[in-house]
Amino acid sequence: MHGRAPRLLIALLIAGLLCAAATVEAQRRRGGFGGRGGFGFGTRTASPLDFDGRFHFCRILFRNALDGDGGGWSVDYPRADINLSIRLSELTKLDVSKDTTGEPNHLLVRLTDDALFDCPFVMMTEPGGAGIDDQEAARLRLYLDKGGFLWADDFWGEYAWNWWVSQLRKALPAADYPIFDLPLDHPMFHSQFEVKKIPQIPSINFFFGGGRTSERGSDSAVPHARAIADKNGRMIVLMTHNTDFGDSWEREGDDATYFLNFGPNGYAFGINAVLYALTH
Repeated sequence: MHGRAPRLLIALLIAGLLCAAATVEAQRRRGGFGGRGGFGFGTRTASPLDFDGRFHFCRILFRNALDGDGGGWSVDYPRADINLSIRLSELTKLDVSKDTTGEPNHLLVRLTDDALFDCPFVMMTEPGGAGIDDQEAARLRLYLDKGGFLWADDFWGEYAWNWWVSQLRKALPAADYPIFDLPLDHPMFHSQFEVKKIPQIPSINFFFGGGRTSERGSDSAVPHARAIADKNGRMIVLMTHNTDFGDSWEREGDDATYFLNFGPNGYAFGINAVLYALTH
């Protein structure tokens, strides 16, 4: 296990730096941020017909609340979803769904969509701004009870944390689902790569604005990986607070300095999280 981290760095350097020129502009053209703060006009969500038995990166669409703190569901979309899927197909034995051009079939789902239950793994970005109503909370609870896994990433500072927890508690009450800091001996940290710390990953623009990693200064100085488990001890919610794993995937071809600082650790953590979600 301990020898795999250098091999990950080498593999990602080759794939990320040599192939970046051929992929970055195409991925930018495929972009489009829908509607920050809403679902986005014309945004297409997945249907059961989109699933083919292979792995799909599923991203949750949500509305932003007026009192929340976050940029919206589409932050890092779609390049983070695409790039992590590609690296999963290259660095693991996971069978990733792809279209006829070889691009990963990543999907968007709402908490109220039936297609949600075809996604064993879903991700929310900037959940500190999310507004979850009672119907959505009930569906999220049902999804997690049936074996689903939610990763909430990229929210900074105590206000965003507290807002997210207030929304999550509509689905998972504190008395039954306590939040805990994920210890570094947890199986997720060793599912493929040896992850020995919680890296603090800033957005690329913040990093080049001053070389710092804490986007909210002293209010977000310490990165956290926190979790909720079910009654059998299986982690069902992963929350990476004061760090932005999505940007480490999205920006892999944008700048070599940013990639070398954050890409290998971001991918090691992300691949481990997906593999844990799919095997537990």
